[in-house]
Amino acid sequence: MRDAPRIEWPTLALILGCYALWALATTVLSALWLPLGFVVTMLAITLHSSLQHEVLHGHPFASRPANEALMFLPLGVIYPYGRFRDLHLAHHRDENLTDPYDDPESNYMDPKVWVRLSPALRVILRANNTLLGRMLIGPAVSVFALLRGDLAAIRAGDRAIRRDWLLHLAGMVPVLVWLSTVAAIPFWLFVLSCYGALSILKIRTFLEHRAHELARGRTVIVEGRGLLPFLFLYNNFHVVHHAKPNLAWYRLPALYEERKEDYHRRNDGYVYRSYAEVFRRYFLRTKDPVPHPLRPGL
Repeated sequence: MRDAPRIEWPTLALILGCYALWALATTVLSALWLPLGFVVTMLAITLHSSLQHEVLHGHPFASRPANEALMFLPLGVIYPYGRFRDLHLAHHRDENLTDPYDDPESNYMDPKVWVRLSPALRVILRANNTLLGRMLIGPAVSVFALLRGDLAAIRAGDRAIRRDWLLHLAGMVPVLVWLSTVAAIPFWLFVLSCYGALSILKIRTFLEHRAHELARGRTVIVEGRGLLPFLFLYNNFHVVHHAKPNLAWYRLPALYEERKEDYHRRNDGYVYRSYAEVFRRYFLRTKDPVPHPLRPGL
């Protein structure tokens, strides 16, 4: 693979196009036909979240401040970019993948904690381990956990987390001004589009990682190149991304095809043929237990 250019024009063009699409969806398309505006707004926010992931991995510029300036406007409102950046980079310590404590993106729980939960909370968390549940209640579960943890950290004096939230609130000002003065989409429907975007992203994260004795066997491949893989910027080839986290999104499919057999061996055959297969298998069924199956305590 050639070294990445100093400016990755495909990524930069897609970022600018994403902002333009969001602006068009919240104004012209919403005025033309509100359901269309809602759907396109939701898809633009989904794409913007995937682009945030690209930016935190060093794209499209060599300069981190320049990259992060591109993400100043929080189109999806809910998650501060700085929190996503720091939590996701911690997640990339592959030796800790799926660990309930050391992997901030793990959906597993310490079995010793699980047995102390109320029956009602266990029902909610089990439902969250079906794909339907992850899409319906998963965003709320994630946001609640983030807010609870961050508020506790801020009260304890964590200045970095406080800074990230203050920057997020500052970025929200022009977004809210746009929504209140220019946009044709009602605010309640915009909030619903933000939640819907998180729901779509939960399709990608639903089974990205599994409990496995070997770190290399914990990361999935979901083959395919349709709308969802594009919205996820080909992070469906997730084992490729974890092997080469700084590789640009548009290079992932070709590298996967070039070394497909190697990646299948690497992740011990943790492969799905498409997201359609994921829906068929897990829409109403749990894929994993909530308590981590490889930790003692049950």
